[in-house]
Amino acid sequence: MAITYLKRGKSDAARAEDNAKTRATVEATLADIEARGDAAVRDLSEKFDGYAPESFRLSQAQIDALIGELTEREIADIKFAQKQVVAFAKAQRASMLDIEVETLPGVILGHKNIPVQSVGCYVPGGKFPMVASAHMSVATAKVAGVPRIVACTPPFKGKPNPAVVAAMHFGGADEIHILGGIQAVGAMAIGTESIEAVHMLVGPGNAFVAEAKRQLFGRVGIDLFAGPTETMVIADETAADPELCATDLLGQAEHGYNSPAVLVTNSRALAEGTLEEIDRLLKILPTADTARVSWEDYGEVILCDSYEEMREIADEIASEHVQVMTDRDDWFLEQMTCYGALFLGPRTNVANGDKVIGTNHTLPTLKAGRYTGGLWVGKFLKTHSYQKVLTDEAATLVGEYGSRLCMLEGFVGHAEQCNIRVRRYGGVNVPYGAAAPYREAAE
Repeated sequence: MAITYLKRGKSDAARAEDNAKTRATVEATLADIEARGDAAVRDLSEKFDGYAPESFRLSQAQIDALIGELTEREIADIKFAQKQVVAFAKAQRASMLDIEVETLPGVILGHKNIPVQSVGCYVPGGKFPMVASAHMSVATAKVAGVPRIVACTPPFKGKPNPAVVAAMHFGGADEIHILGGIQAVGAMAIGTESIEAVHMLVGPGNAFVAEAKRQLFGRVGIDLFAGPTETMVIADETAADPELCATDLLGQAEHGYNSPAVLVTNSRALAEGTLEEIDRLLKILPTADTARVSWEDYGEVILCDSYEEMREIADEIASEHVQVMTDRDDWFLEQMTCYGALFLGPRTNVANGDKVIGTNHTLPTLKAGRYTGGLWVGKFLKTHSYQKVLTDEAATLVGEYGSRLCMLEGFVGHAEQCNIRVRRYGGVNVPYGAAAPYREAAE
């Protein structure tokens, strides 16, 4: 078995150095927001976005006016995409059931799925207005039943982007603020004079937004730790060609200057042809200035001997988006365990998944696919357990076992919680601070 890199990206050490600089900037900025509130947010917005209106929160009249700038076709397209996302989120929500079971006579255990009570949804938009991200966060939170949804997006070319605002509004946002970057997620998580703090932050963003979410985790919940967009194409000669592979790799590399794009194949001809095709497309792609940097610094082409090797390297990298174009796509679906989302077959592509097909596009990066999936309706729900002991017999039975097990660990006060119930409901005289006696009847 042999795995050959025809092209490698930046080393992990180089990436770590970049991350350290971002970490320090974010830490100082969040401290400023906590200390100065709205004043810090305003200063940051003016500095980075050249935008400092009287109020960052849009009024209903402003929202209506922005939606009025869109054509009927644009509104219909936004609503079509949002309908697909909502439909899939509703199907996912229906799969999550509250349960209640009687595990012993008189002992009732259960759990309830309760929505997070307030969520801050960040929708990127400084470089590209990410209309679809509003569906993925705002609309999905609405399906989950979140009572208060706050949405923030940066100004686009100095003013609110009508399409993003429309998607937020149609999705069910209760508050829409034109704020970007660290100042947006910081204000939503920490709270300011004008923005009440939320319980959870969701949504993608640049490296500074991602780092801000990481530092705020614990004070608030987050959907996941997100890094730059990643894509992987797993392909063989039976289902893909160089143009298809190159197009799909560069389609995600244009996200930013540090978006990894990886081809994994068992065909040297396909690998070399894709490298040539990427060079050709970079001469005509309008976003080549960005895509070229990502490809040169983070692009990789990995040649494998077998499909099993292809699967192994794919699970090791655990890319955010994994396109599979082979003669055994379902085999990869069954065998792969670490990824953000799979896109199976040459008719499928990441762009459709990002924008319209219905699955959520906020996905794990930086190998996080090894331990978590992406944003979905379940992320907005907290599963809380409860218990009821309904009979004296059950209270005595469980209490006796609980007493002895607490004493086994040395927790005398815990044992007394059990003992007092054994005495009251079972009539058993347990000495204070002792373990309940074993009785055959307890079985």
